[in-house]
Amino acid sequence: MKSSLIILSFFVAGVLLGITGNVPKLFIQNDFSLYALYVLMFLVGIGIGADRNSWKVLKTMKIKILFVPFGVIVGTLIGTAIVSVFIPDLKLKEVLAVGAGFGYYSLSSLFIARISGETLGVIALLSNISREILTLLITPILVQYFGKLAGIASGGATSMDTTLPIITRYSGKEWSIISVFSGVVLTLLVPFLVTFILKFF
Repeated sequence: MKSSLIILSFFVAGVLLGITGNVPKLFIQNDFSLYALYVLMFLVGIGIGADRNSWKVLKTMKIKILFVPFGVIVGTLIGTAIVSVFIPDLKLKEVLAVGAGFGYYSLSSLFIARISGETLGVIALLSNISREILTLLITPILVQYFGKLAGIASGGATSMDTTLPIITRYSGKEWSIISVFSGVVLTLLVPFLVTFILKFF
């Protein structure tokens, strides 16, 4: 949760600076978020490529493991479609795109902001941060009432890193490999799904 709060504090600081106007014109006149996106994608690629354990999972686990991230994708998109009924100010594809961040707030919010504007990007950031924080807080309850996979499903893309410790603690160490695998798959799919939903849905 510490990393989420740090990122949230930077976001809030940026909003406050923007509101007060105490920001160099260089930052306003140039869109540095695009360059940040390039760097972030590069670092994500390095992280996934260097994680040998993640690649071992792909080789050793049976085909059934694919149903975990697939279930997270289907469940998330169905859930966000239902929620969109109660948010008439947003289009269905916009709500689906926010949900398709799967908790990966840094990457998904940048993609969404580039395609659909800053407002939806902020919504994506806050929504996906909320998903991660809720997973950290309620995983014990989810596991108790909905089973070992519940925390992994709730964590989405974050189940490979920030929410992995809490998932491992309450679901068991034997579920950590599945958690990492699901998180890696969802992380890889976020940019493609978000872009596809916003541009072609």
